[in-house]
Amino acid sequence: MSQLKQTLSDNIKVSMKARELERVKVLRNVQSVVKQIEIDRQTELDDAQVLEVLQKQLKQRQESLTIFTENGRDDLATKEQFEIDIINEFMPQQMNQDEIMALVNAEIAEQGATSMRDMGSVMGVLKNKTAGRADPALISKMVKDALQG
Repeated sequence: MSQLKQTLSDNIKVSMKARELERVKVLRNVQSVVKQIEIDRQTELDDAQVLEVLQKQLKQRQESLTIFTENGRDDLATKEQFEIDIINEFMPQQMNQDEIMALVNAEIAEQGATSMRDMGSVMGVLKNKTAGRADPALISKMVKDALQG
């Protein structure tokens, strides 16, 4: 069992004992998504794959939070923010923009990338290096700017 799945399971048990029902509900939801993907793929997910699932769950909730906030649904926005906070506990420390830019520049220099044709190979390496620690859309934008600029 991956370390991240074990941590998730342990947190569910602790939250159940502490009678934190809303927290248990969120954690079980995430755990069920992981298990469903394992059943669909007929394989056990490793930490990197579980991290991808967590990122996807976070992104869905952040999109919902934006929609609820724009439409004045503070009750639903508060619930989404609560879920985001819980899922964030399992995410690695996020990189800041300076760290990401340094990685982008280093990878472009290492590969000798000079044009947009090289973007795919640069992104492929950076995606692995930053897994779970940076937003792929932000990385893509930075790579694009660096290659065009």
